[in-house]
Amino acid sequence: MSKSFVLRLAMNGTRSDQPVRTDEAVRVGFLAPLRGDVAAWGLPGLYGARIWAERLNAANGLQIGRHRYDVEIVAADCACDRPSIVESAKALINDQDVKLLMTLGGDMLAPIQNFLTRNKVLTTTLLPSDLSPDTPYLVAPCEVHPIYNVTGVEWLSENRPHLKRAALCAQKDALGLPSVATYRAAFEAAKIDLVKEIFFPVDETDFSGIVSALLKECPDILCWDTAYEPFVHFLTKEAKAQGFEGQILSCTCDNYGHLMHHVGSDFMEGFVFQFPDFDDPALNEPDVNLTHPNAFFDLYNARHPGEWSAVSWEYASILDLWRDAVEQAGTVEPVSVLAAMRWGGSGRHAFGEAEWWGRDLFGIDNALVGRWPVVQIRNGKARIEEFRSVTAWLMRHSGLLEKHMRALGQMWDQRFVRTDLAASETVGSTGRRTEQEH
Repeated sequence: MSKSFVLRLAMNGTRSDQPVRTDEAVRVGFLAPLRGDVAAWGLPGLYGARIWAERLNAANGLQIGRHRYDVEIVAADCACDRPSIVESAKALINDQDVKLLMTLGGDMLAPIQNFLTRNKVLTTTLLPSDLSPDTPYLVAPCEVHPIYNVTGVEWLSENRPHLKRAALCAQKDALGLPSVATYRAAFEAAKIDLVKEIFFPVDETDFSGIVSALLKECPDILCWDTAYEPFVHFLTKEAKAQGFEGQILSCTCDNYGHLMHHVGSDFMEGFVFQFPDFDDPALNEPDVNLTHPNAFFDLYNARHPGEWSAVSWEYASILDLWRDAVEQAGTVEPVSVLAAMRWGGSGRHAFGEAEWWGRDLFGIDNALVGRWPVVQIRNGKARIEEFRSVTAWLMRHSGLLEKHMRALGQMWDQRFVRTDLAASETVGSTGRRTEQEH
């Protein structure tokens, strides 16, 4: 805890007046896919962020000094072409004056990253592979995709040591490529042979052919990498149809109840992935930093039945961390909030205390890395089997991960700076765009 924060607490304790509720709102931007197949990675997160803001505002809002403010979530769709993504980002920053921009990341962040960096916009991503020394205001404070996938492989190697051969497939994009590198490293560390690997385009339709090619290598494990929800469902249905009886491993298994309806609970039994339902009793452990996860899950499902996904809680978790940093810094100004967020080199990650890490892999310590759950389908329900330390795995195998990331061109020094908005464009202190003369 900083000296200034301790002093402020002491001063506040001597005052009898209560924080004053204002009519103003602090705006937070949400830029993610809100339509199309990829909306499953955006809309559920927006629903969760809005529930978070509603609960905070009902509990007297965000305290900044002696005032309390509502938080307003302002959303924009990035499931569109590059010019539209750029215009959406400009509108959020220039017109809405958002103090935090939450994004999915990846290919959808690339067109605007230089603009955000130049204008010192505190931005979050769910993909730490977006990080580099050139993105000092970009942080991955919740999901450390794809690094946490090592925990599922490690858990399987210890609990089902007879599984020795794996085959995987993935869409070839900013989600799939670093995830394949991570699974390669995890399988190698666990001494599991990767016997087949297939990349497919995001418009792929022949999942029968993909599964058939994987099964020709007689794998014990079929791994769906970080495939989008429709792909996970298509691939799993094909595995059932083609008679696979082994282990299925995936980063996500969103809407698994719907999938189970098609393939049966017996086939889904033992399916291992990385994202729990929030009614899981393990989330009530004292080391977990989630705010009333079971109540959040119940409210979410009452509002949006059948929409719970891997991202439903993640933006809300990011907002928890941001709120703590804002109230510690006593301001919503991005640079100060970022400093408060990273103070001391550690932070309150959703699943426990974690370290700001990443310099070796991303060139900057802007990813919050700690524990992550391993989830398994048991008796028709997703349940946390164990929280495992991503940090401990990295201490043993970071060189292995770097080797495979580099082989797929995913290291920070292999990714060229993306071009986006004209370099002459910047944002002034008022949050409005100004033009620099040259």
